[in-house]
Amino acid sequence: MRISDSNWHRVSSYLEHDDRAVLPLGSTEQHSYLRLTVDCILPERVAAEAAEPLGVPVFPVLSYGVTPYFREFPGTISLRVETHLAVVRDILDSIAHSGFRRILIVNGHGGNGAVAQLAQEWAADHAGCRVIFHNWWNAPRTWDKVKAIDPVASHGSWMENFPWTRLPDVAVPVEQRPMVDLARVRLLDPVALRAYLGDGNYGGFYQRSDEDMLAIWDVAVAETRALLSDGWGD
Repeated sequence: MRISDSNWHRVSSYLEHDDRAVLPLGSTEQHSYLRLTVDCILPERVAAEAAEPLGVPVFPVLSYGVTPYFREFPGTISLRVETHLAVVRDILDSIAHSGFRRILIVNGHGGNGAVAQLAQEWAADHAGCRVIFHNWWNAPRTWDKVKAIDPVASHGSWMENFPWTRLPDVAVPVEQRPMVDLARVRLLDPVALRAYLGDGNYGGFYQRSDEDMLAIWDVAVAETRALLSDGWGD
């Protein structure tokens, strides 16, 4: 169940028999021709679909992450690392205070990686609590499925172009864009990066068939659900 579709009475009743919860993390940033909130839509949706048959609550996605390199693309919002970690820590504290003890963080943005270390530190300081940090898009089975369909896949390319992340009134190029030089990307300041990237796609086709995308999605949901069900080391 989504927390946004529940009330405190239902959460209290749930906690009488289960202690799992899901926290999606996202980012608001450029994704070429796709929605600025791609990294919010995808982790929240994969979390909700994975958790639904298990009845596990999914908290609203944290919509802002760490993305300073994209700040010259209008609409991008970036938090400082220390701000992001402080917000995540406060959220985890509140979730635990409510009575949740097993928390799956479903992350949708690579720039949020420092949370993986925070999660370990936080769990060590909270006896009886366990936290799993899960990058849904590059988890082993999901990433293998992406590569099996098309190994040329990257930020802002077809691999993020799902029916629910594209804009209905925006046409995308049909050609396959060559991969950018990732080593160079990591060295560029935000102004130079925008000039180098152009439309924001790191490389690959801009869109593939919905059949391909739904095949990836099915794997991602199943992989996330397996973690939520059996990933706790019990």
